[in-house]
Amino acid sequence: MNRFERYLSFWVALCMIVGVFLGKLFPSTIALLRHWEFGTGSQINVPIAMLIWLMIIPMMMKVDFASIRDIGKKPRGLFITLFVNWLVKPFSMALIAWFFFRHLFAAWITPSEAAQYIAGTIILAAAPCTAMVFVWSHLTKGDPAYTLVQVSVNDLLMLFLFAPIVRFLVSGASSLEVPFQVLLYSVIAFIVIPLSFGIALRTWFIRKHGKNWFEKELLPRFSPVSILALLATLICIFAFQADNVTGKFWHVLLIAVPILLQVYFNASLTYGLMHFFEVPYSVAAPGALIGASNFFELAVATAIALFGPESGAALATVVGVLVEVPVMLSVCSFCNRTRHWFVPQAAACVREEKLP
Repeated sequence: MNRFERYLSFWVALCMIVGVFLGKLFPSTIALLRHWEFGTGSQINVPIAMLIWLMIIPMMMKVDFASIRDIGKKPRGLFITLFVNWLVKPFSMALIAWFFFRHLFAAWITPSEAAQYIAGTIILAAAPCTAMVFVWSHLTKGDPAYTLVQVSVNDLLMLFLFAPIVRFLVSGASSLEVPFQVLLYSVIAFIVIPLSFGIALRTWFIRKHGKNWFEKELLPRFSPVSILALLATLICIFAFQADNVTGKFWHVLLIAVPILLQVYFNASLTYGLMHFFEVPYSVAAPGALIGASNFFELAVATAIALFGPESGAALATVVGVLVEVPVMLSVCSFCNRTRHWFVPQAAACVREEKLP
């Protein structure tokens, strides 16, 4: 990572502060922006939607779905990643959030606030990480081709699993009603559209200029666009949430606790399963990071679409952004210190090839 990306947590915190100040200083202007939606009652805010597309499309351009054909060569790492991401992660987050917000923190938050925070953390956990995984994989010297396979398969599954899982868990754990139509619109707006644009742009650029130019020259130019769009999105969200944040700063700290617990739980579970099934370190480390991190851009957008930019659910997803970078760096550090736990790459590959 460059210096700017390395201190992303600082920039995230700074943007939160700037957003709050703007919300307090210019309340009428912020209110106008907050109510600028794609159709009455859609809850899809126009400025935030445009910024999120700027974030996601460059990330989707990195995904090469042709790599999925190589799944059969080394399936164990992928199976473990999918098991944690789709059968453990969202359900464990629902349970942890329910316990903390309904019981452990019940003295400090109201039942309605608890429902919003539960919904937000579930939405966060139901969206597996995409582009940032490539950064974490690089920091742990992971296998970039296999990381690409893991990300590609997760993106495809997200098209079909994200909406029903979110609706089922949010309705069950938080008692909030989740309009499936709004959730479907969110999937179309923040997965289908940017994914389609990303695939189309990737195909066009590679055909015109070649894969090497696309990956070495073009993609690095888009990285600052995604980061700046993320920071601008946070300024908007915290401007919309200014009254919420200034009156409930203690809640930000409370929300961070179950998110941190869930992130470390999933990272440890994935890493441990990779070790148990003798997966190579170059696959195990990125897999643990995929299991721990989240597609927070999608989570923020969905929470806003469902409950509004000033909601507690949106606040919970943004807290996930705040804690993501330092937590992931700590997981990277742990993986790098424990690479000797794993069998050598060649030996692990031979064992996997012998599987029926």
